[in-house]
Amino acid sequence: MFRRPVLQVLHQCIRHESETASSLILERSLNRVQLLGRVGQDPVMRQVEGKNPVTIFSLATNEMWRSGENETYQVGDVSQKTTWHRISVFRPGLRDVAYQYVKKGSRIYVEGKVDYGEYTDKNNVRRQATTIIADNIIFLSDQTKEKE
Repeated sequence: MFRRPVLQVLHQCIRHESETASSLILERSLNRVQLLGRVGQDPVMRQVEGKNPVTIFSLATNEMWRSGENETYQVGDVSQKTTWHRISVFRPGLRDVAYQYVKKGSRIYVEGKVDYGEYTDKNNVRRQATTIIADNIIFLSDQTKEKE
């Protein structure tokens, strides 16, 4: 008599858990980044033993705004904030193109995803790092051509 209600409750709990798990599996999410900026340094290619090589470079994006009481009439000081992004390219074809053609000062568009990780520095201190894993790069200009 007592056994049957316990089995029914247990069965309902298991069914509820499986429905919850399947809904989590089917749920969609998006991790997408689009950046437009200037390259801060020539790329470097690194390879850790046993892993694929990666091309790494920095990209600066700027945010500008006008401060002052009457922003609609463009009166006031212009303020600017520069944000630096670490770009990592793992895709074999794109990695080699980025290493060869991305140059300091070039204006590029990068699409990819955000990745958060940890590493241990030279002083054995654990640090956090935010990286953009690029899966597409569009070259918009070359700094040397703009100076001409």
